Amino acid sequence: MEHYVTLFDSLFLPQGLALHKSLENYARSYTLWVLCMDDIAYQVLEKLNKPNIRLIALSEIETPELLAVKPGRTKAEYCWTLTPFTPKLVFERDKSVERVTYLDADMFFLADVSPIFDEFEASGKAVLITEHAYSPEYDQSATSGRFCVQFMTFERDKSEKVRSWWEARCVEWCFSRQENGKFGDQKYLDCWPDKFADDVHILQKQEWMLGPWNATRFAYSAGKVYHFHGLRILEKGKIYIGDYPLPNPLLKYVYRPYSKTLHQVIDELRSQDFLIKPQREIPGFFVITQLKIYLANKLRNFLTYKYSVITLHDEF
Repeated sequence: MEHYVTLFDSLFLPQGLALHKSLENYARSYTLWVLCMDDIAYQVLEKLNKPNIRLIALSEIETPELLAVKPGRTKAEYCWTLTPFTPKLVFERDKSVERVTYLDADMFFLADVSPIFDEFEASGKAVLITEHAYSPEYDQSATSGRFCVQFMTFERDKSEKVRSWWEARCVEWCFSRQENGKFGDQKYLDCWPDKFADDVHILQKQEWMLGPWNATRFAYSAGKVYHFHGLRILEKGKIYIGDYPLPNPLLKYVYRPYSKTLHQVIDELRSQDFLIKPQREIPGFFVITQLKIYLANKLRNFLTYKYSVITLHDEF
């Protein structure tokens, strides 16, 4: 039994449910713990009663210390502040759990991830972290960090030294800006290979953990998990795929299936009378009025399309 934990609010319910679908397809015996960042997310998930999901309400875990910093942080920054707490929440609620893997809500399993855990177990370490593994032309290690808070595994007790250090730092400072070598919850990980050398294992198979920032470096077929960073649901059933140019095969074989999955979960949410809200505005200079995908040089970075019908043209 693998235990995963994620957190999201009602705005990101589609991504959270898409993650769950991918776990149902590719995970073996598992439980997905969800820290619901608002009451609506908790109520909807409770009503849907999906298999292998266990819910945690935000009100259950907010300490006076967290409530004190909450007003000074944006919604995203507060989510980042809470990320180091999530493994502990699972360990406290189920004493049988031996390890927990934190997942960002916009992750999506492409294959069986047991080889990732095999590599981790062979290392004998207590914490697993993964690199951005940027394509050279998009390397943002200096500002956003060498490592990505996306897929992080923690062993009970053995990982507590690392996790609690991270938790304390994020309570002290966790903002969406670069400042004194810090950025959000993420840049803190840069020192872990030195500070916690005996405890932290870095995933060696970088190509198993894909995202738009390394799409030109690794073939999509090598990936086991994809991070749909920057993808947002827009109004009128359109999707904004983010700021990185993406290879045609990746769009066809990874983004298109993910979009179909979003279509399915959105339909399911609407059947529960849940209102799908846009996650960002359509860029004002680029409006799509038909199903055809528009692509032109630099505008490739600002691709939108209907999520219900995706047409990938030969030249695309």
